[in-house]
Amino acid sequence: MAGFEQSGKDIADALNRNCFCLTVNRQALRHQLLSAEPDADLYEQIETTRPHLFSDTAVFVSPEHQQQMRRLIRAIEEVVALPRYQQHVLAEAPALSQRDHGPLGACMGYDFHLGPDGPRLIEINTNAGGAWLNAALSVAQIACCGQPTAIRPTALSQADFEQQFLAMFLNEWRLQRGDSALKTVAIVDSDPSDQYLGPEFILVARMFERHGIRAVIADPRALNYADGVLVHDQTPIELVYNRLTDFALANPEHAALRDACQDGTVVMTPAPRHHALYADKRNLAVLTDEALLRGWGIDQSLIDTLIEGIPRTVVVTEGNADQLWSHRRQLFFKPAAGYGSKATYRGDKLTRRVWGEILAADYVAQQRVVPSERGVLVDGQPSTLKLDLRSYVYAGQVQLFAARLYQGQTTNFRTPGGGFAAVLG
Repeated sequence: MAGFEQSGKDIADALNRNCFCLTVNRQALRHQLLSAEPDADLYEQIETTRPHLFSDTAVFVSPEHQQQMRRLIRAIEEVVALPRYQQHVLAEAPALSQRDHGPLGACMGYDFHLGPDGPRLIEINTNAGGAWLNAALSVAQIACCGQPTAIRPTALSQADFEQQFLAMFLNEWRLQRGDSALKTVAIVDSDPSDQYLGPEFILVARMFERHGIRAVIADPRALNYADGVLVHDQTPIELVYNRLTDFALANPEHAALRDACQDGTVVMTPAPRHHALYADKRNLAVLTDEALLRGWGIDQSLIDTLIEGIPRTVVVTEGNADQLWSHRRQLFFKPAAGYGSKATYRGDKLTRRVWGEILAADYVAQQRVVPSERGVLVDGQPSTLKLDLRSYVYAGQVQLFAARLYQGQTTNFRTPGGGFAAVLG
């Protein structure tokens, strides 16, 4: 394994199939999640209520494949910045998405499958959860297979990740508010204590508090907006870290957030505009439409990077319905505004009834990329799980790579041996 960087793809694949080392130092992970605060049992809470949140098995991704993902992300960011792209994708977006107050969108998630020809982008998410949890996991790894120089746990410390994530939010603040000091933040989601990734909200709040910024974890129904001020329990809120999946803030219970976002009196990140520009699944059809991109005058090398890295995606319409049905076994169907794999369908599993529901809604069809696999030990016995990769990104720069191990059609946190997994390589 001494030539890991020179022949990384083959070695990483072999390790994912045959290395059954348990790489998580659980005591180190516990240390990352503990604090001197009353919620110091966060690790125990996760172990008790979310036993499959963290896998004990790392995933190996070669430097070559990591570089391919970085290159594709930069290409997408370059296209998204173009006025013609923005005009095109915002044309049918909600009115609130037209508001550009400056922020770039915190905690972007680019999700990949490792296909036989390398990583392929499956989707982009604007409320990608797990960055703080995966940062803790990544620094609690030990080298395995007896080759510490060939397989490298991350060189970053938890403090490094914290500085990186904090700088992201402070930059979002400055882009809208200039040099004034940020004093209060709300981490907002529906019923936050019931969210599966709710423990992460505690980690985010701790981060802000350690740097002198008051942080609250809030349900949007606990927010009020009057006289240009967003308030939570008599505390004015200056920045909202938005984890809601109501991407357009259209629900009545989100009226206070919606009005504050529209007026620009609160810094919201990510905001409806970021979802419209990046995460609406119909955008993948734009990014894989070679003729459209060429017509915009985009450089062919940039187009080639997009076509190579993103599975061909089309919007489902009555006009192409028969063709898509005929080729459904090679396709995956996703709702345009979907999240968390909800209402997604493998084409080879489709029934006529579900197909009718797809045609009546806003869906895209994407060329299916079969996920790669990772060998794991479950109760001491070898098993095989599927894997996908997530790149946490800000301003086009990858902050952290992570993986998710699972069984079934889509990612979940219910698989023994599965869950978030650190990426080594």
